[in-house]
Amino acid sequence: MPAYDPFARFPKAASFTVTSTTVTDGAPWPPEQRSSGLPGGKDTSPQLSWTGAPDGTKSYAVTVYDPDAPTGSGFWHWAVADIPATVTELPEGAGDDTGSQLPEGAYQLPNDARVARYIGAAPPAGHGPHRYFVVVHALDIPSTGVPADATPAILGFTMAGHTLGRAMLIATAETPA
Repeated sequence: MPAYDPFARFPKAASFTVTSTTVTDGAPWPPEQRSSGLPGGKDTSPQLSWTGAPDGTKSYAVTVYDPDAPTGSGFWHWAVADIPATVTELPEGAGDDTGSQLPEGAYQLPNDARVARYIGAAPPAGHGPHRYFVVVHALDIPSTGVPADATPAILGFTMAGHTLGRAMLIATAETPA
């Protein structure tokens, strides 16, 4: 698996803790978090809880990104913006088509499949293991101002100068040849 760290060139940010009842850091995604196009896959977003965000946090964003996708630019699986600073958990399945389990004011941006929801892991057969960076970003602004139809890359660009902290876990997936 490549060692590329997609956050290596970002400004330094404090670390805090993200945990999940759905997936363990460094472990494979459970079948439910895989693509519905694969056996057992359900495109269900993971449960996430976070603690210890830096003082001054005014909002959060959550992203799920696969830097190992064979695209030259990785693959964004999920992006949620404008999560209020009072929220420290998203339930499993919050990234469905409706986003009805997201907190008031939060919204999903279209992923690289161009749908505003979570889309599960589906690395190409025989491509080897992929890493999925599940990141909670603590921001010093209450709203990113990013339009709901923007890309996760635009969200990332906008957040870069406003990120106080990052909480991260990395899930994996591989599809045998």
